[in-house]
Amino acid sequence: MLSVKSRLFVMRSIAVAVVTLGLSSGLAIPAAAQEVVLRFQHFVSQASANPTHFMLPWAEKIERDSGGRIRVEVYPAMQLGGTPAGMYDLIRDGAIDGGWVIPGYTPGRFPRSEVLELPFMVTKSAEEASRAAWILAQKHMAEDFADVHVIAVHMHGRGLVYNKGPGLSDVADFDGLRLRGPNRPATLLLERLGAVPVGLPVPAFPEALARGVVDGGVITYEQAPSLRLGELTQSHTDVAGEMSLYNLFFLWAMNRDRYESLPPDLRAVIDANSGFHASAWAGRAHDTGDAEGRDALMAAGHEAAVLSDEATARIRELGDEVIAEWVARMTARGIDAEALLSDARAAVQVTRGRD
Repeated sequence: MLSVKSRLFVMRSIAVAVVTLGLSSGLAIPAAAQEVVLRFQHFVSQASANPTHFMLPWAEKIERDSGGRIRVEVYPAMQLGGTPAGMYDLIRDGAIDGGWVIPGYTPGRFPRSEVLELPFMVTKSAEEASRAAWILAQKHMAEDFADVHVIAVHMHGRGLVYNKGPGLSDVADFDGLRLRGPNRPATLLLERLGAVPVGLPVPAFPEALARGVVDGGVITYEQAPSLRLGELTQSHTDVAGEMSLYNLFFLWAMNRDRYESLPPDLRAVIDANSGFHASAWAGRAHDTGDAEGRDALMAAGHEAAVLSDEATARIRELGDEVIAEWVARMTARGIDAEALLSDARAAVQVTRGRD
């Protein structure tokens, strides 16, 4: 009979042989031992609202729900390379596993997503707007985003006008102001207001302010702290009522081949953290960030202005002109813009206040 020491030696030898045979013959390692690392990227500070209140908690939940078998690494400020405007292609081509996309940074490429960015289309609640965005995307945007696997779509919070000078009180106050615009609907509206729109992604905005390239721009409360808007501008102006002056449409997406290469149980983890509720979560992150950003601005003595009902009504009229132009342009491209617009408005109404 073998001694205890001899039996242990034999057992260890058998275990080593099994592992070696498995590696050399391509046998699968048990699923519980596998670990998948997904590298996601965005273009803002890690301290911004969406990374803080959505992206990083989402990554932690994926790891927790997968029992540690998936680890999501979230890289800020384009640390993995590329530009904000090129994010969709980075995901599509597999240069990164996933990331945050603003379709409006490439005007005309993703035409259907523009409908919720039109003037006064969504409420000032990012969570409400994001619920509508998911519903509309499911019905109308599969073709636009077919090259990637969409996890969530969402909107940001209320769009504000920041200015180096005092707050705006009338439409005439826009005349001649050089204002940063993030997308085509916003720049078209600024143009009709008499401003000079300057298209800039978020990371370029502070330097443009500091160098005098722009007098201000349209952006949210939540971006104010990370972009130092309390220092670089004197005031911010909102429109009256509960509808937002403008908005932006976002994707949280991953490379389609990478998603499909995951084993079914790990794809199920991604799926369980995708869709309507994930989109609402991403929007809610912006609402939280808006409250924090507004508090920071107020504490710094930033001037807050709200346009009168009369001035807001005039801006809405100009916004209606932008919408009519958009409908004509989309129709010329073979898109049923009237149906898209009608469904967008219906989605906004049906998701207001919905849990």
